[in-house]
Amino acid sequence: MSPSTHACIGLGANLGHPQEAVRAAIRALDDLPQSRVLAASRLYRTPAWGNIEQPDFVNAAVLLETRLDPRSLLEHLLDIERRAGRMRGGDAASVRWGPRVIDLDLLLYGERTINIPGLRVPHPHLHERAFALVPLAEIAPTAPFPGHGSVGEALRHIDAAGVEAISDLRDS
Repeated sequence: MSPSTHACIGLGANLGHPQEAVRAAIRALDDLPQSRVLAASRLYRTPAWGNIEQPDFVNAAVLLETRLDPRSLLEHLLDIERRAGRMRGGDAASVRWGPRVIDLDLLLYGERTINIPGLRVPHPHLHERAFALVPLAEIAPTAPFPGHGSVGEALRHIDAAGVEAISDLRDS
């Protein structure tokens, strides 16, 4: 059996019922094989990024203990997205940085740096994105962030204006 690793997952949604979608995705993460959620951040309202002509996002982060290898974990994340109605690729694809019913990103996988087709860890833009770093720093400020020290250190170097806590996960 593989040793366990701490993986950090970013979640976001801005279509339909985004708070419910993020909460459902967190429950689905806790149901993954060989994995368990160690911590989940509060929910945050964040301004749209990239394509800004869309509703604000609801974002959160999860610290996951897993024995899944990075590629298998990514496949499970994509499956959670598909089951929630997210389409990738083809005519039904989500527009890059566009609105979506759910988005799950593998932000960090232990202290590993991974650069293979379809998977880059740490997430290549994590150090620029307050909407991901703020919730992640709430639950894993000392998590190693290759190339940036720790999550908390990376957060100190960006502007987090506009990222607003809106609810604790217990507020259902």
